[in-house]
Amino acid sequence: MTILRIILCFFLPPLAVFLTVGVRFHFWLNLVLTLLGVVPGMIHALWVVARNTENVDS
Repeated sequence: MTILRIILCFFLPPLAVFLTVGVRFHFWLNLVLTLLGVVPGMIHALWVVARNTENVDS
């Protein structure tokens, strides 16, 4: 599932964040960042997915 989320970070960043944290602050922030520019949305999505993947594995 993590690989799918990482791939989604490049194509649909808000969806990747939604699947990771649900409808919370980071989802709305990522939606705004993606609307302002796709690259900031991708970077934020990768950060959220990577951060939450580390928390789950620990």
